[in-house]
Amino acid sequence: MQAIRTPSRTVVAVGGNSLISAGAVNGNLDTHGLAREVCEELATIAQYRGGVVITHGNGPQVGFELLRNSMASSIVPPDGMDVNVAATQGYIGYFLQQVLGDVLEERGVDIPVTALITQVLVAPDDPAFRNPSKPVGPFYSLEDAGKAMDQHGWIMKEDAGRGWRRVVPSPKPRRILELEAIRTLVNAGQIVICVGGGGVPVVREGYKVRGVPAVIDKDHVSALLATRLEADTYVISTAVPHVYVNFGKPDRRAIEYATLEEMEHFVSMGEFAEGSMLPKIRASIGFLKHGGERVVITSPGNILRAMDGKAGTTIVHGTAAIKSGARLSEPD
Repeated sequence: MQAIRTPSRTVVAVGGNSLISAGAVNGNLDTHGLAREVCEELATIAQYRGGVVITHGNGPQVGFELLRNSMASSIVPPDGMDVNVAATQGYIGYFLQQVLGDVLEERGVDIPVTALITQVLVAPDDPAFRNPSKPVGPFYSLEDAGKAMDQHGWIMKEDAGRGWRRVVPSPKPRRILELEAIRTLVNAGQIVICVGGGGVPVVREGYKVRGVPAVIDKDHVSALLATRLEADTYVISTAVPHVYVNFGKPDRRAIEYATLEEMEHFVSMGEFAEGSMLPKIRASIGFLKHGGERVVITSPGNILRAMDGKAGTTIVHGTAAIKSGARLSEPD
């Protein structure tokens, strides 16, 4: 990547699933492996583009926090779900801040890194509270999901053909309460880690705010943050190297490049799963429609090449007709 002179801002959303080892059952972060890989790329973006803001998911991690609370409830009072979100913001932010700081120190680059606990305002009457849909925690077999529902009273749903997971309310993000603090830190040249896990969901009651039991979708609030900060690029780092059509089928094909209109067409055709890629695509569409220039979706290790158009999925504005065709790979 070549250094540029014009100011730019990049929001990078790191998926919670990409920060735990495959098959992990305890939710521990591989801080010097998986986190190291993505932090190497984040450091390079900060060096050559500046203005980097990092968000992260917490789906697996907050699920484990909820499970710990449930299993220990006979010994200590369980925390509220909002506290669980804040806790995962804290420790994931800590790991990313620490490892990213190590990378910058090794390179002799002096860029401060700040992790900020962030609250996000939601509406108390959001219909999501009546229809839990956000998957959290590990995957279960149908048999184990049934046991969890009986034992803990959880609501469980099948998740994109990968197994069963607990689902919790996921209200729409309306306002990031610490937005001006984030903007100030970015303007001062810092790398900011914020709105982790979608931010702590809160509602306003007069002069006060209070946490509510929910998990906000990380991709939607990251897109909102990118829009409010007037970022030109929104990067989604996830567990797969591309967005795919016919995902999970023998003829699946990677989308390498597509216009906003083409991605809207794929959504209308039901190409993406609700608990998997669909929220990321909807967030991407929203970002582009509100002034963003491009979205890049890929996995850790591919981010830099994807930003140069040599890997991953890139989504941009365009007026090309659907018949022109997005650039797809050959079937696997």
